[in-house]
Amino acid sequence: MIRAGMIALIGAITAITVQAQESRSIIFSKSIERATEDALLVHNTPLLSDLIAETLKNNPEIRAAAQEHQAAQQRVAPAGALDDPQVEIGVLYMPIAASPFRTEDMTMKMIGLAQALPFPGKRDLREAVASKDAEAIEYGYQETINRIVHDLKTAYFDLGLTLELTKLVEKNKQTLEHFLRIAEERYQVGQGSQADVLKAQTQVSRMMDRLIGLAREQPMFEANLLRALGRGMGSKAPAPLPVLYHEPALKLEALYEAALIQRPRLLALKSLIARSDKVLDLAQKDYYPDFTPRLMYGQRESRLDGTGRADEVSFTVTMNLPVWRKSKLEPRVSEALALRDQAMSLHQAQINEIAATSRQQLAIAEQSYKSAQLYQSTILPQARLTVESSLSAYKVNRVDFLTVLDNQMTVFDYETSLVTAIASYHKALAEIELLIGKRHDEHR
Repeated sequence: MIRAGMIALIGAITAITVQAQESRSIIFSKSIERATEDALLVHNTPLLSDLIAETLKNNPEIRAAAQEHQAAQQRVAPAGALDDPQVEIGVLYMPIAASPFRTEDMTMKMIGLAQALPFPGKRDLREAVASKDAEAIEYGYQETINRIVHDLKTAYFDLGLTLELTKLVEKNKQTLEHFLRIAEERYQVGQGSQADVLKAQTQVSRMMDRLIGLAREQPMFEANLLRALGRGMGSKAPAPLPVLYHEPALKLEALYEAALIQRPRLLALKSLIARSDKVLDLAQKDYYPDFTPRLMYGQRESRLDGTGRADEVSFTVTMNLPVWRKSKLEPRVSEALALRDQAMSLHQAQINEIAATSRQQLAIAEQSYKSAQLYQSTILPQARLTVESSLSAYKVNRVDFLTVLDNQMTVFDYETSLVTAIASYHKALAEIELLIGKRHDEHR
């Protein structure tokens, strides 16, 4: 008795300890998820939030994924249901003679009822397989939402970058045209050279060519944005607003943990692994027979002399014989094992991809932020002062015109690098959101 009591006490303590560890793990996981999502809110503007809400409502691909999920849920209950019972109606042992129902004792009108019964456990396993299928499809639905929102944000920031670059090219073109007029004026009075004028004209033409390229790219990004929004032909793409950027308060370990907890694709693969286990169990259950009980009632007529006959009741049970093991059952078990191993390999491959891509995108976000900060706070102010100084010096023949042009083009290159770095920063955050499986329920 004492020994049994000690064993029970140890078991209770162990259960409490495991439950406490699981509770701490859940709390830790939730804190990681919350901190990571808070850090990713920096690039969600009111306009972008409205566009995400519109996407969740109108995108046909998201609606199709939701309908697929609804259909999968409806397959769960039928998978574990019994087959329809069978009713049998007929006449047994009827001779070919006058008054056939009264001349032969075995002649009877018969009605029978049969019901196929799978071996115990098979129905539950079939329902479990369908349930895991529905669960995986539900995670696929969440992954579709995240992918479409990612595509929306990518198109949004690509279009915003294109519009900002267009503004910068227009501004630089106007500046270069101003320099061209100065060069022409100095050339007309003999203080400049024709080479200066030609060089300025070439740079202006380069800006015009750059505008043509940007005008060619803009409709592509607008089309991607409209497709993500679910808008049809003839709709006008919204103009992205400038988005602020902050230092990414993200840690690689936290991103990895968040992805393991909530990435829908990973969770779907886990469901497929669990489904494969159920399929394997079901394949092993096929080694056992199924049963079909049958109940029959036979009604017999009176004899020709009026003597009555008793009605008859029959009960039988039939079962299949799973004897074709080598050619039928064992291949099914081998197939289930292979599919389970495949799902486990895909799950591990996805984990490895998340780890590698998270490291890459976090590095892009951090480096883009540092570059943007450096351009905005140090490099661009210095470059602009250099242009002003060289232009003043050119007017008094202290530097040549080529130096002024080179300095201005340097400023232009730095300005384009600044807006490109900001766009790369936000696109990297969008990639990270997709990688960790950030939900967008707040936009519904």
